[in-house]
Amino acid sequence: MAAVEARLAELDIELPEVATPVAAYVPAVVTGAYVYTSGQLPFTAGALPATGKVGDGHGLVPAADAKTYARAAVLNALAAVRAELGSLDRVTRIVKLVGFVASDPSFSGQPGVINGASELLGEIFGDAGRHARSAVGVAVLPLDSPVELELVVEFA
Repeated sequence: MAAVEARLAELDIELPEVATPVAAYVPAVVTGAYVYTSGQLPFTAGALPATGKVGDGHGLVPAADAKTYARAAVLNALAAVRAELGSLDRVTRIVKLVGFVASDPSFSGQPGVINGASELLGEIFGDAGRHARSAVGVAVLPLDSPVELELVVEFA
């Protein structure tokens, strides 16, 4: 897919700096024609915009907010991909997105939350942004983040 970098500019999206790992791993690994990202949190300007579990009710992160955080997390994942490839114009397909949502036990809207990332990948990459996906509810995520995601990206 050519012109992804131009599409980012068109959408007024500036990718963040690659997030510093919070443990013993690297942000992304290239093998063959694929880039696998580590789990990416929704860091914005170096901080999490919210912490806690996603759900409805007092003290919980609203699903609409978590959807926005999924969008931020996928931008962090794309920053890691760009750091490995030099340009997102080399991406030929988003193969897989795995999304984790720290969920209140009564919350079952994980797919809607992870749509924040999926929809943005479609806006940026068009048909090449259509991907296989998992959206999983979990008890807790690193740093008490409400959302974490991973990408598998094919490139030429």
